[in-house]
Amino acid sequence: MSGIERGQAARVRTLARRWWPLAVAVPLGAVAGAGYAVVAPPVYTANSYVVVVPDPGGEAGLAVNFAQAYGRLAAQPQVLELAAPEAGRSGAELAGLVAGTTSPDAPVIEIAGSGGHPQDAVKAADAVAKALISFANTSSKETGVKLVPLAAAAEPDQPTTPSGRLDVAVGGAAGVLVGALAMMARRKAGDPAAAVPGGAAPVEPAAVVPTPTRAAPDKRAEPAGSAK
Repeated sequence: MSGIERGQAARVRTLARRWWPLAVAVPLGAVAGAGYAVVAPPVYTANSYVVVVPDPGGEAGLAVNFAQAYGRLAAQPQVLELAAPEAGRSGAELAGLVAGTTSPDAPVIEIAGSGGHPQDAVKAADAVAKALISFANTSSKETGVKLVPLAAAAEPDQPTTPSGRLDVAVGGAAGVLVGALAMMARRKAGDPAAAVPGGAAPVEPAAVVPTPTRAAPDKRAEPAGSAK
């Protein structure tokens, strides 16, 4: 083996000693993510839509403002308790299965419902949408708006989670984080191969040898006759 080949082999070994935590953690994280995607129970999501309509002669901006307010109320106990009988769940259970979102420029409320089966997701979304309409329309005379159903939820074809590609990506990212933390720990521990960017061990500075100085001639040693 030539000197160049030996140098390249030594550099590869140095890099391997430095980067092995990252090289091990990333594949393990990706495998863990793939395993989670296989064993995790599926969760389906269905969306039901409600629109806020102003009274005749009312302003459209008023409907948008009330849509923002009612969208926040979609997952509140007073609405969930109304939806519980039709959804077949308690209000506390529905709190973790539904969410309301709105658009900043449209008076539409989207009710997202989740469940272990497509039918469960549809039932949760539609039940909360109907309960929200009933709750809001009891005060429509005071607010000047009313809620009407826009579109019922449709059964989803595929589960929202787990997602194989996403879970593998998340696992790989977690591996990068764990590997980086392990490398930082090695640097703090004083590993020479990990502390130097190039992977080489630090070189001790050369000792500085002081240069001797010549002594000045002693004028007192000169003969008396040399004085001018």
